[in-house]
Amino acid sequence: MATDTFVTDVTFGPDVIVTTVTNSGATVEGWLQEIRSVLGDLVVGIDVEWLLHADFVPQALSGFLADPNLRFVGVGVQEDVERLSDDHSLAVANAVDLRGLAAEGMQMPELRQAGLQAVARTVMGANLQKPQRVRMGPWDAYCLSYDQIKYACIDAFVSFEVGRKLLTGDL
Repeated sequence: MATDTFVTDVTFGPDVIVTTVTNSGATVEGWLQEIRSVLGDLVVGIDVEWLLHADFVPQALSGFLADPNLRFVGVGVQEDVERLSDDHSLAVANAVDLRGLAAEGMQMPELRQAGLQAVARTVMGANLQKPQRVRMGPWDAYCLSYDQIKYACIDAFVSFEVGRKLLTGDL
């Protein structure tokens, strides 16, 4: 299988997110090593689609996900954790569902049942667009469309920003 890697910019409001798209385990390993050496402990926004076309699941990814010093945040993150475990034998040490965190931090119990759009609007004042044609699109395609890449990137970025704000009290 040929490996494909490219870097693209994804814009969300005033933020430009430099995004690496790859099916190369070696590229993932290098990226994770670079991030860990520069940043140390992290809050990581996570949104899992599929790893169908990766040439291998790198050990560095396994170690990254299993690091108890990292917090992986998302809406419905437990389902993502179970999928990673069931489909790829990957363990996530410290997953935090943003719904409960937002409900407590914002003192709004109804957020326990909310989706990422409502949580992001409440915590960040962000208008997160989730077009159905992209959300329900062919996520098993070998090459994702730019709209799919943008959708996944923004979901992970917004999860990170919401988690960062709630965990640091930067509201």
